[in-house]
Amino acid sequence: MTDAGGQEAGAVRVRLDLGYDGTAFAGWARQPGLRTVQGELETGLARVLRLPEAPTTVVAGRTDAGVHARGQVVHVDLPRAAWGQLPGRSARTPGESLVTRLAGVLPPDVVVVSASPAPDGFDARFAALRRHYAYRLSDRPGGGDPLRRHDVVDARRAGSARGRLDVAAMDAASAALEGLHDFAAFCRPREGATTTRTLLRYRWSRTPDSAPAGEAGLVVAEVVADAFCHSMVRALVGAAVAVGSGRRPVEWPAQVLASARRDPGVTVAPAHGLVLERVDYPEDSRLALRVLQARARRDDEAVPHPVGRAQQDV
Repeated sequence: MTDAGGQEAGAVRVRLDLGYDGTAFAGWARQPGLRTVQGELETGLARVLRLPEAPTTVVAGRTDAGVHARGQVVHVDLPRAAWGQLPGRSARTPGESLVTRLAGVLPPDVVVVSASPAPDGFDARFAALRRHYAYRLSDRPGGGDPLRRHDVVDARRAGSARGRLDVAAMDAASAALEGLHDFAAFCRPREGATTTRTLLRYRWSRTPDSAPAGEAGLVVAEVVADAFCHSMVRALVGAAVAVGSGRRPVEWPAQVLASARRDPGVTVAPAHGLVLERVDYPEDSRLALRVLQARARRDDEAVPHPVGRAQQDV
């Protein structure tokens, strides 16, 4: 049984903040026979809490295979008794104890940074206001830093020819896509999923050559939206790289967007350059209202359109 906010009766809703290296995962979402972040996390929770069944987690933004996260947010409803027993005889809080115990059972490519009782009305998915992603490219002639090969993409693999990218052109082309639009041209279609999104910020910059080793000279995208549809960020990156390499004019991504259909000229950039950096939430007093608004928007979208419920895959 759940209450009006979807929380299980007799449970404590816990917010988990975590990061993961997506290299060896088949994405966030649990899939039979595949290694996923959700599967590892839920198995770890069941183990440290000694639960007969793994609890179900709800994530702020589902990530595809190979995509990383530095600031992922999850909520999970845990039995109140199990939560209260976590510290044992120690002076630690249940949240501190859970973080320590999970560190002992989770694989090294998943790290839970914090755990705490969630405020009333919190929902990791529907209460989120903004999701911030970064995409990192290297256009160094000899290739990128080999120590960053798991999270920085060689620009040639993203569709660029040899040579430096025109970051100013990429930035101008990307800024023109900001706002509320139907991003069908940049999303893989999914039955029952709307492609209308509010792209709050999409900008490109180059890190200075004076930056620390491994960061110097990278071409970095900052992508912020209320939510994303499947492969949207990586397709947006591919379109920008086409402009930055001189293969397409600055106006081309906006023309593709206006067409509202997939363009074969848009290359979906490799997954491993993408990182979920953080998720923003409203102040606690507005969480419940935000959830109601987000759920109502999803329900409203499902009625008049042939596709409905929004996805958050990237």
